[in-house]
Amino acid sequence: MKSIRRWLMSALAACLVAFGCGIGPQVSAASTQPNQPKAIYKVDTKEKVVALTFDISWGNKVPEPVLNVLKQQNVKKATFFLSGPWTLHHPEIAKKIKDMGYEIGNHGNLHKDFSNYPDSWIREQVALSEKSIYQVTGVKTKLIRTPNGDFNPRVLRCLNNMGYTVIQWNTDSLDWKNPGVQNIVSRVTKRVVPGDIILMHASDSSKQIVEALPQIITQLRNQGYQFVTVSELLAGAKVSSNVR
Repeated sequence: MKSIRRWLMSALAACLVAFGCGIGPQVSAASTQPNQPKAIYKVDTKEKVVALTFDISWGNKVPEPVLNVLKQQNVKKATFFLSGPWTLHHPEIAKKIKDMGYEIGNHGNLHKDFSNYPDSWIREQVALSEKSIYQVTGVKTKLIRTPNGDFNPRVLRCLNNMGYTVIQWNTDSLDWKNPGVQNIVSRVTKRVVPGDIILMHASDSSKQIVEALPQIITQLRNQGYQFVTVSELLAGAKVSSNVR
């Protein structure tokens, strides 16, 4: 009987490992094959932590007010994905993001869908934006959010081969559609889950985010959430095979 129990325990442990049921957070990723390239959507965890992320590719009217809101709300952890041209055109704001201690990721160079172009074009575009961000901020980017969130397995493979982790989102604020402040707030606070990556924009096209952001932060805190960077969210996580 003892040998049978030992065998059953060993088999159960093997199943837990095989199906990703081990201890610790897991990353929800856009791939069903363990060795395939992945885009990260969220971390599966019971801890009430989320990553606020902001894409910036255009304008100088919204970024600094967003930074001011984060400062006023004492949010010390957030991740900004910057495009290369925007960074070069607004170096003082990009430096401020870095100096405030926020994480910086790559948002590409030209704001075009990567899947429509060959790998050589993707590598060139990412290298250009990487160079621009480094030139201005001194940050060597390792995280990327593709323009429009566009990718396919080939694009993911290309970016992974460049050393990048592709970051998507689990909760989309849809702030760029300017649907109304309360609609933005409600969409985020009702959809959020532990380990979430929340998509927002600090580009001038997002005309209502500055007013919505304080309410989002307050309501998430009231729900017990704490804010971390994307890298902190991913630290120590294991990749699962969930598809979004």
